Amino acid sequence: MSMTEHAVVVAGGGPTGLMLAGELALARVDVAIVERRPSQDLAGARAGGLHARTIEVLDQRGIADRFLSEGQVAQVAAFGGSSLDISDFPTRHNYGLGLWQNHIERILAGWVNELDVKIYRGREVTGFAQDGTGVDVELDDGRQLRAEYLVGCDGGRSLVRKVAGIAFPGWDPTTSNLIAEVEMAEEPELGVRRDSLGLHGLGKLEYEIHDGDVVYLDGGPIRVMVTEGHLQRTDEPTLRDLSEALIAVYGTDYGIHNPTWISRFTDMARQAAAYRDRRVLLAGDAAHVHPPDGGQGLNTGMQDAVNLGWKLAQVVKGTSPASLLDTYHAERHPVAARVLRNSMAQVALRRADERTTALRDTVSELLSMDEPRKRFGAMMSGLDVHYDLGEGHPLLGRRMPDLDLVTVDGPLRVFTLLHRAKPVLLNLDEPGRFDITPWADRVQLVDAEHVGAWDLPAIGAVTAPTAVLVRPDGYVAWVGELADPGLPDALTSWFGAPTPA
Repeated sequence: MSMTEHAVVVAGGGPTGLMLAGELALARVDVAIVERRPSQDLAGARAGGLHARTIEVLDQRGIADRFLSEGQVAQVAAFGGSSLDISDFPTRHNYGLGLWQNHIERILAGWVNELDVKIYRGREVTGFAQDGTGVDVELDDGRQLRAEYLVGCDGGRSLVRKVAGIAFPGWDPTTSNLIAEVEMAEEPELGVRRDSLGLHGLGKLEYEIHDGDVVYLDGGPIRVMVTEGHLQRTDEPTLRDLSEALIAVYGTDYGIHNPTWISRFTDMARQAAAYRDRRVLLAGDAAHVHPPDGGQGLNTGMQDAVNLGWKLAQVVKGTSPASLLDTYHAERHPVAARVLRNSMAQVALRRADERTTALRDTVSELLSMDEPRKRFGAMMSGLDVHYDLGEGHPLLGRRMPDLDLVTVDGPLRVFTLLHRAKPVLLNLDEPGRFDITPWADRVQLVDAEHVGAWDLPAIGAVTAPTAVLVRPDGYVAWVGELADPGLPDALTSWFGAPTPA
């Protein structure tokens, strides 16, 4: 029986697991992924894109262009059928990106491979046992891995969550939909249709965006989304199920054949009661499942990974106590709880009866007004996340804007400082104000100037601070005013005790 040791084992190599492995590898932590697929290839396109904040997060690591060069930039934020234009938002990425999940994963895997992460492909975690110093992880090929920490990024039916005994409370489904990629013998009616059953849509995998409008390319597979007449929650769907559902709505199944994949999703919404049990953690769909309304699942999971990665790295290295991991649940659980609520609200707005139509029209009218548009646009695009780090400057606990800085080394963007996922103390006042020698091995000190207003999504203008401490995930941990004594405490609580002189 061979036992292989890693600092961290990540169960699942989807977007969340890949992002987490990349973050840990940047911190020089020995991380391995266990992924049941023999390659990164995904049958079917799955999720459809990236929101603005996720693009920013990728930009913080210097890899956003890899995604932008392959996708279609567009206004994708929406709520309950009302689109939310964020093109006037204060971010370099005031848009979303149409890019299917199979491409997102391929590009992420390319990045992770450059960072030399070990991936056990064609293998699955079948069980584990944790003790005071680590976790014994069993794989389906009989191999055992020993890790200091195990992270379940293994989807909504997470084995890691189940074996850990973490409760998954929430709301049972009320409606089910089939989603598929198939070929059709006849030309279908492309676009969205609403009827007494609900919402349905037919589109093509291959598309381009011209002047904000989707233009489908000739030929190729059709992407189908159809609401079923009765709640189905059990068996794996078949081509016949899809045929019957299409006939019920469109009067024909358009001669469907050769499906790439067929899947069923419901409006079930559940969230892990705890994101951590000692040395086992959950991220992505393993921690939260919800209807796909608003396209928030993949984005929330990737941002879970970026919140957790640097914290777990510091704990593994002994820089920070294990209690730092408690901030992962404290910060990310409320974010997903809100995603569950807003996706459930959007499902309610999907209903086809006349009263819901009246409600949808009312909501649409509200969201066409500027203030609600900005607030909901920031929520749906992930730009308004606010971790509760206490009272203080409105920037505290929010994303650091990607300012253009002037430094002694020339012009620089804030996000460029985060490429290596190291924290930054940004001094925007007189140079030489701070001496952070006891943390110099962990925190970059940058003296810089910024000219111009500070503008935050959903909040607007804020007073320019004289100094900010930016975490590796791009959120502000401390905002300094002159003579603020709180910096050593903030440095210690987020980045470990000072190194003795």
